[in-house]
Amino acid sequence: MTAAPDPSVIESRVGHHYQMDGTYEVGREKLREYARAVQDYHPAHWDVAAAAELGYSGLVAPLTFTSVPGMTCNRRMFEKVVVGYDTYLQTEEVFEQHRPIVAGDELHIDVELTSVRRIAGRDLITVTNTFTDTAGERVHTLHTTVVGVTADDLDPTTMTAVHNAMMHDMNILDVAKIGDEYQKTVRPEGEIRIAEGGSTRTPGTPTFEDVKVGEELPTRHTRLSRGDLVNYAGVAGDANPIHWDEDIAKLAGLPDVIAHGMLTMGLGAGFASAWSGDPGAVTRYAVRLSQPAIVSATEGTDIEFSGRIKSLDPATRTGVVIVAAKSGGRKIFGLATMDVRFR
Repeated sequence: MTAAPDPSVIESRVGHHYQMDGTYEVGREKLREYARAVQDYHPAHWDVAAAAELGYSGLVAPLTFTSVPGMTCNRRMFEKVVVGYDTYLQTEEVFEQHRPIVAGDELHIDVELTSVRRIAGRDLITVTNTFTDTAGERVHTLHTTVVGVTADDLDPTTMTAVHNAMMHDMNILDVAKIGDEYQKTVRPEGEIRIAEGGSTRTPGTPTFEDVKVGEELPTRHTRLSRGDLVNYAGVAGDANPIHWDEDIAKLAGLPDVIAHGMLTMGLGAGFASAWSGDPGAVTRYAVRLSQPAIVSATEGTDIEFSGRIKSLDPATRTGVVIVAAKSGGRKIFGLATMDVRFR
């Protein structure tokens, strides 16, 4: 069994940084594939002409799309740098959209361990991905917070079952241990330029004068089946079998297979952009997960999304929208907020 990690060891590694080799090219068909996986049918993700009408040079990436390259880039961080844990549970995500990502973008992706906090006996680890275009402007920042889990919290039978079920070239339990050789690398000093496209383009939303504090967003119901979970796992590269293998989910102490937290966040982003009219109008989307959505093999699950405008700022013509999500009578989002620009 793995001993509880020494907090000082992990804390000493805060600031560890590396950059993905080469660039990530945003493909038009990959955007459509991802939009389908999160059931986001806003025309700007699908139709070049519709995107152009909103002022975009190509198809627009769904707000949570950065989680796909982010997951790939973060593997090294969780396998070799954040040590002492056997696996991780996602708990919070923050998307900062400095300017919408579009098809054809080539992005440099930096990965940095930005925070380690101990709360109620649990270690919360935050890793930040920054996405920079070839012009040297940061277009998106993604903060992922997970809870570190040690073998003390896992049934050895579960670990064996997970290992046997994983895809041939992936193993979410293959992580470094304290004492393994380690060398810290930090972000080189240099100017950071934040793209301003997200704050200068006129959004395709209602005008500021047409929205009111307390206004309710139209409720939306989304159905998820096991097939949707398998499809999302393949599109997003999330190999954890608790999202598609009922036996392993129950070995892990879950009542049944659960939907990916990032999938439910993507559904929530699409719910909000369908109301606002412009997925690029969001500058920040923060979600704290509460309970997972349980997806049975026979009935799937229904997720109800609702929302309301919490506050408005006339100086910036922006507002904060609260997004709620429920499944099976349980809250999926503990707290989810979205900062939106209006015309």
